[in-house]
Amino acid sequence: MTNHPHASVDATGALAALAATDSADLEKLLLEVCSSPSWAADVAASRPWSDRGALLAANAAAMARLTTADLADAMAGHARIGSPKAGDATSEREQAGIQGVDRALLDELHGANAAYEAKFGHVFLICATGRTAATMLAALRERFPNDPATEAEIVRGELRKINDIRLGRLLDEPS
Repeated sequence: MTNHPHASVDATGALAALAATDSADLEKLLLEVCSSPSWAADVAASRPWSDRGALLAANAAAMARLTTADLADAMAGHARIGSPKAGDATSEREQAGIQGVDRALLDELHGANAAYEAKFGHVFLICATGRTAATMLAALRERFPNDPATEAEIVRGELRKINDIRLGRLLDEPS
């Protein structure tokens, strides 16, 4: 949250504006937060939200209900760690921790990603905001031994964190 003295008032106004958005436009906005149509529909259906906490609770509830196919839809919207989508400000901002990283570390990250993807059939997903390349690599190595069911639940939690950050940005950024 910003330190602006009227941030809570502005966020409340943004929350009301978001809740009042036309259904089709709201789902489109929500799909920019999370690329799962089921998640977007679930969160949209939970409006109006009384406050930021209610919106984040709607995110958590929608994440908890995602099926395996819905999780795959949600992951499809995320770039590979270490390879933010060029020209995608969100991807680049979230993966800022890899900027200027030593080539050897980036190569290790790419190799570990490839092994993870071969094992699990999807990108390694982690809430990268505020993490360095080294901490993301360590997390990837720590999670690699997981079985698919355990990893799916970790991914669900990481997606929830990412969505929380992105929803917060929707409320905090000027229109």
